[in-house]
Amino acid sequence: MGRDKALLELAGRPIIGYVAAVLDAAGCEVVAVGRTDDPFAIRSIADAEPGRGPAAGLLAALRFGSGAAVVLVAADQPFLRHRTVEELLAIDAVAVVPTAEGIRQATCAVYRPAALPALERLLGGGSAPSLQDLLDELETCEVAEHRWREWGEDGRSWISLDTPEDLQRAISQIDAGDRIPEGL
Repeated sequence: MGRDKALLELAGRPIIGYVAAVLDAAGCEVVAVGRTDDPFAIRSIADAEPGRGPAAGLLAALRFGSGAAVVLVAADQPFLRHRTVEELLAIDAVAVVPTAEGIRQATCAVYRPAALPALERLLGGGSAPSLQDLLDELETCEVAEHRWREWGEDGRSWISLDTPEDLQRAISQIDAGDRIPEGL
């Protein structure tokens, strides 16, 4: 988008603020990974290996969490629902990831510390491994659509605002009376 997506405004508020509010409402300690600033009083930590993608951010979060589960959510997913976070955390597996149309939503998922050895091994290979590669190596509970719909998820929790058109569509939805993300 040519600028920091986390700081783009949606309905008068930076996108990262929506994500942080929902995670906070779900009882999570909110930490922005891969940032050197401290936006909106959100604690920030550097990536474990800068420039190596989301896997390096997850590594930093798992190390920072000192044994706690990590709810990994992209900063540009403002329609995250706290019920979805709670339900994913309630499932006991090394990784818990919703699936939509056969695609694992790896940036709206829970990762537990037992993922560290596989993650460190993948990152030790010199490339920037994908989170999908990591999920292939873990005990992963894939949460199917029928299950996440039972708790009221509609699939918007993992929609990322990746383009100016995505942002405009989100603004239009809110202007038309569509729901503002929960927890605000």
